[in-house]
Amino acid sequence: MRVCGASAPAATDIETEAGAGILQNSGPTIVQIIPDLDTGGAELSAIEIAGAISATGGRAIVLSRGGRMEPDLTAAGGELVRFPAATKNPAKIIANAFKIADLLKREGAAILHARSRAPAWSALIAARRVGIPFVTTYHGAYNEKGPFKRLYNSVMARADLVIANSQYTADLVHARYGTPFSRIRVIHRGTDMERFDPAKIAPERVKALRQSWGLKPGEKAILHPARLTSWKGQATVIAAAERLKHQGALNGVVFILAGDAQGREAYLEGLKAQIEAAALHGNVRLVGHVSDMPAAFAASSGALVASIEPEAFGRTATEAQAMGCPVIATAIGAPPETVKSGWLVRPADPLDLADKLRGLLSQSPEEASAFAAEGRAHVEANFSLKAMKTKTLEVYDELISAGLAEAFRSTNR
Repeated sequence: MRVCGASAPAATDIETEAGAGILQNSGPTIVQIIPDLDTGGAELSAIEIAGAISATGGRAIVLSRGGRMEPDLTAAGGELVRFPAATKNPAKIIANAFKIADLLKREGAAILHARSRAPAWSALIAARRVGIPFVTTYHGAYNEKGPFKRLYNSVMARADLVIANSQYTADLVHARYGTPFSRIRVIHRGTDMERFDPAKIAPERVKALRQSWGLKPGEKAILHPARLTSWKGQATVIAAAERLKHQGALNGVVFILAGDAQGREAYLEGLKAQIEAAALHGNVRLVGHVSDMPAAFAASSGALVASIEPEAFGRTATEAQAMGCPVIATAIGAPPETVKSGWLVRPADPLDLADKLRGLLSQSPEEASAFAAEGRAHVEANFSLKAMKTKTLEVYDELISAGLAEAFRSTNR
């Protein structure tokens, strides 16, 4: 727990009395559950909402295995309780449900909020056992190959209120499970307009990142930030780069594929082989995880969302536009809702992507400046972090009438 004027305690284990001997906050205790806190949009959202809860005087507990984002949760005022939330073993899911129920009763939790499917089953059982409201956030356009997978995914639509991170996602939930729109709340993921502000990015940060990428002065970087997995479309990006090379349009242009393989070594090796076969080793670079995304967008002339399967939201598009970095995104899923300063392309179509890249790379300074201003204004008006936090607290208020949203507004006036 985070108390004003005191440092946050170390993470506890779910088997221990997480709240014993610690001053209780004045507001409600809200528990979120997510497999880990390593990287990703769902994980970041959990931390951001923990910060909003804490700002209102509430207590924000996150059940998770933890990961590299733990310090961010602590800084936000949240409290990590280590928990094996990733298990898909049915027996362990049931066992976890009883452990979660015990924690909910012990900590006096008012709401349980699940952000992933496997732990959502344990959370659903626990919330019903204790008798508190259950909320889910439907973060992804999950594949449904067969009746078992459909049943597994359906837990995300079984909550008292379902948060969909885009209208695309809301329509998907309604179509798949018949969930009435009266139980669905569309809340787009928020972009931190302070963090993603071009005026606040020190040139030294940009210079250091470009040097780490091996970029020469004057070279243009085209950034594709996504974990290395086939549906994110890295192979399409490489194929588009190859086409641009054959057209003589790749001089002074470097594609930066930023993301971890997360154990997908065969896929990583396949990308390396594709780059080598196309003789693109100087124009396409695999740089691993990048933590300073504002500087990454500032260092780049354009950003790509090349997913070949629908993105339920996709922060890259909004964060890039907030930084004045034009976006090329596939026209499936949520990008048609989010992209204004950029282009939409057909998925898995390197020819279309290469064509749009030529348009991006041929922009005049005046056109690029106009794109930058338009993109930032669009994100600030529609996808701010403050709006996401306020609307999520409003969902909690619908269920427990705690006045969280108004308290949060007061802290931001």
